[in-house]
Amino acid sequence: MEERRGVGVRMSDIAKSAGISRQAVYLHFATRVELLSETTKYVDKIKGLDQGLLSVAEAKNAIEMMDAYVDVWGNYLPEIHGLAGALLAVRETDGAAEAAWDECMSCHRDGCGGIVAALKSEGKLAAGWTDSTATEMMWVLLSFQTWEQLTVECGWSNQQYIRWMKTVLAQTFVN
Repeated sequence: MEERRGVGVRMSDIAKSAGISRQAVYLHFATRVELLSETTKYVDKIKGLDQGLLSVAEAKNAIEMMDAYVDVWGNYLPEIHGLAGALLAVRETDGAAEAAWDECMSCHRDGCGGIVAALKSEGKLAAGWTDSTATEMMWVLLSFQTWEQLTVECGWSNQQYIRWMKTVLAQTFVN
């Protein structure tokens, strides 16, 4: 996926790269959607995403939760840059890539929703935001595309990205 930026990656290509038959791939993954979905979950596992998210769950309050989430997410994005870029590159023309991407982004959106819910329950959500609009805005601000534009296109360091995202989120969502 990373080498070809997602373009033209078929089950037979994956089988050949893995040194197994195409049929063997289908024994484990009934569809390309399932293969790509499981690939993203595997990358999450080997990159320690769940372990990183423990700091979010253990936060003492909503603001610490938000900061921990930005730390975890901001440090995770460089780890998945190749795979995420590959999925995005073919998302519009490849239903399997779109489904895998959408599944990952749904989890990210849920994480943002959890932060918004915590801010609201503590009475810290800035005026004017509804649960859904705040979640959607946070999700977009923390999107892979925003990270990529700031770090790759604008030349920000990852630490600059994290620091400024924490600032932007606090000034935008915390009363």
